Amino acid sequence: MSLIRNSFFLLSVLLIFLSCEDTKKSPSYKEAPVSKEKLPDSTTTDSIVEKTEEKPKTDQVKTDQTFPKITKKNVVSFLTEYGKENPESKVKIITHLGEIHIELYRDTPLHRANFIYLIKQGYFDNTFFHRVVPDFIIQGGNSDNRDTPKKRSVIGSDYLLPSEVVPGRIHQYGTVSGAKEYRKNPDKQTFPFEFFIFLGPIKHTKHLNGDYTIFGKVYKGMDVVERIANLPADKGEWPIDNVYIKAEIID
Repeated sequence: MSLIRNSFFLLSVLLIFLSCEDTKKSPSYKEAPVSKEKLPDSTTTDSIVEKTEEKPKTDQVKTDQTFPKITKKNVVSFLTEYGKENPESKVKIITHLGEIHIELYRDTPLHRANFIYLIKQGYFDNTFFHRVVPDFIIQGGNSDNRDTPKKRSVIGSDYLLPSEVVPGRIHQYGTVSGAKEYRKNPDKQTFPFEFFIFLGPIKHTKHLNGDYTIFGKVYKGMDVVERIANLPADKGEWPIDNVYIKAEIID
């Protein structure tokens, strides 16, 4: 009986110890932005349609096919020439939650020219802010609509932008950067169709600075960025209600 009582006592102590153990997990790592190769199967919700003046139309590719397709071989020459002929540097991103005004930097000429080109080609129209992470980023330029891969194919689906990382330039509140096709990218090349706006604290920039080209900054509308960042999202950080984008040139 003494042995049984002792065993019961030891088992009780062990259970109490386990119940008091700290089971809290450390904060999750803020993953760096990359292109989402596999698009989710989300659909447009009625709430989004009600908030927009007109339901976005899908399956309509409006890109100007008189331009040559951008490839790995001609990307630098094409964007260099296009940048000379299209010097604009201020754009706006329109959503049902408000407008985001961005100034593109001239010392990242290929990224600036690419962004202007995509806007004038109508690429961003009908894409989404497809990743939202509070206190970190919002990422745009993708969608699950069938016209998005069609537009990419017409523009050039296999090119990347050479790195234009400016020494000493760091991610700060409102900076705009290009996403990557994959994280382990030794050449620091940019995936041309997606971008992200940074809003997180400095502690979340260590894996971004020097690896992602910062090519612009929001000068008006960070309140809109904050609203988008805090929208309810699924486990993949894709907003439950699609945030449609329409992009226009300002100046």
